[in-house]
Amino acid sequence: MTFEVGPAGESAMRLIFSEPPQPALTRKLLAIQDTAQQYFSETLIDSVIGYTTLTLFFTPFKFERDRAEAWLREQADNPMPETSRPGERAEQPVILPAFYHPSVAPDLEWLANDTGLSVDDVIRLHCEQTYFAYATGFAPGFCYLGNVDSRLVTPRLNTPRPHVPAGAVAIADSQTAVYPCDSPGGWRLIGACPERLFTLESTPPSKLSVGDFVRFEPISEADFYSMSRPT
Repeated sequence: MTFEVGPAGESAMRLIFSEPPQPALTRKLLAIQDTAQQYFSETLIDSVIGYTTLTLFFTPFKFERDRAEAWLREQADNPMPETSRPGERAEQPVILPAFYHPSVAPDLEWLANDTGLSVDDVIRLHCEQTYFAYATGFAPGFCYLGNVDSRLVTPRLNTPRPHVPAGAVAIADSQTAVYPCDSPGGWRLIGACPERLFTLESTPPSKLSVGDFVRFEPISEADFYSMSRPT
């Protein structure tokens, strides 16, 4: 595997693989991340996985650049892990309920018309797929899931919406996601999930983690509003 290692600011180091995103590569990044937390236990303050990257953030003034770079190069040369790391839920996908209806999904009918599919076909194709959580970002609890069925691939909006409600199920290009909180957003909205994906009171606070497998399960309007009520 080809890769690059270099600084990412004054006290961070980034590993970048040139291979396209794939679950096996993500598992390798997770394995390196786990080992880094032990090897740099006294100086590592955070680590972030991207589609093909791992960035390690160190305590300022304690960052040993040469040591970190040499260690990352050694780890990157190691073979891909053959199995999921301990605790990974690869065999038990996280099931997210989703209500698909124009009343909560302003782009659902647009996507059907744009792709030449029926609304029912859009829903079916979105729910038939098992998605892999490649990365988190944008907002706490926002998880980039891929890949959608090729017939559902669609570009982002030209102009992002100033407000997207928490729980919005969305598609952008070959990715899908659920907005964990109210925020601006430029993805196409095709449904709504009644579950909270990020709560500070939970441990861990995010329902989804990098390396998870995820499926969407269609629910009725009555179930959606029943599940959306505060408990």
